[in-house]
Amino acid sequence: MKFVANRDDLLNGIRIVERATVVKGLQPVLANVLIETEGSNQIKLTATDFDLSIITLINANVESDGKITLPAKKLGEILSRLNDDLINLELNGSTATITCKNSKFDIIGISANEFPQIEENIAETDCMEIETKPFTKAIREVVSAAAGYETNNLLSGVVCEVNKNILEMAATDGNRLARVREVVKNNSSNEENPFEMLISSKVLAELSKISLLTESDTIKICKEMKKIVITIDKTKIVTRLMHGQFPKYNQLIPQSFPKEATVNKGNLIAALERVAVMVNEKNSIVKFEFADNTLKLSGDSPEAGNSQDEIDINYTGEPLAIAFNYKFVLEFLKIAESEEVKIQLNTPLSATVFAPISDEDYIYLVMPVQLRG
Repeated sequence: MKFVANRDDLLNGIRIVERATVVKGLQPVLANVLIETEGSNQIKLTATDFDLSIITLINANVESDGKITLPAKKLGEILSRLNDDLINLELNGSTATITCKNSKFDIIGISANEFPQIEENIAETDCMEIETKPFTKAIREVVSAAAGYETNNLLSGVVCEVNKNILEMAATDGNRLARVREVVKNNSSNEENPFEMLISSKVLAELSKISLLTESDTIKICKEMKKIVITIDKTKIVTRLMHGQFPKYNQLIPQSFPKEATVNKGNLIAALERVAVMVNEKNSIVKFEFADNTLKLSGDSPEAGNSQDEIDINYTGEPLAIAFNYKFVLEFLKIAESEEVKIQLNTPLSATVFAPISDEDYIYLVMPVQLRG
């Protein structure tokens, strides 16, 4: 194998696919990226951890065919240190020689025969093509509310539905719930039936990051019974669909709130971060006290001490003391694209909804923590 490629194109491709590599897996080849020629003018890069596979194509001048797997991390480190110029890669046995002007590297690879077979093709009978920006915006707004990636249950997934021109996405870990609705252009293979899927939050988080490395205005999603293929520009993401009964999350959202506060987002972030310095990290509890256009925040830790802060807000309801895991609130505040947010309240033990003033279709519900005493 021998080819010449632009350094930026090759580095960008490596950065895209390396998100699916496994650094400390039982199979060393899973830490590698499969590099193979595709005709006379393209190189195909593939990485997989079995649950997630990412394939991308880059332009190149191919002089001779071949394929090899090379360590993704090491390859990325080398390319990032080279000048923006043409990269020559030539394979000799299991060693790839990379040259760029006066720089030369010999990298020992693993045979492509040891790399898992990735089935990237899918019957395009149930597909949807959607605008990239609103789709990835919705991902960013809900994905943090899903259960941790290490848990292999339904709550580590995100439910997504596109019905005509309305996209709805939601995630919950049982302690909080994020739901967003966006108006989108929808080109579905079957526009009469909603396009629905339950997909790993990890996969969607990676898709959001990959979208920043591409220039595609649309994302195409096709699904079968067990598999889903997401195509963005020259990149394909192949993963499995999750199956099961996701919680009826819309039923968990209260229909009305007797109390509502309006808060400057930046002021609340700063106050929370100050108070959190003295909070017990095991439970991360901060007490919120609403009264007479002020919000008092307090935290304590038996071994460290306590902290208090107070900010001006717009609140004229009855005084209310309620406590939250402050990390949940901070995550919402740092995602919300609004200078002011509203906090919709009921009782000290009722679900509370945080929402940007500028976006009524995005809500972040947080369950409070019972106060001691």
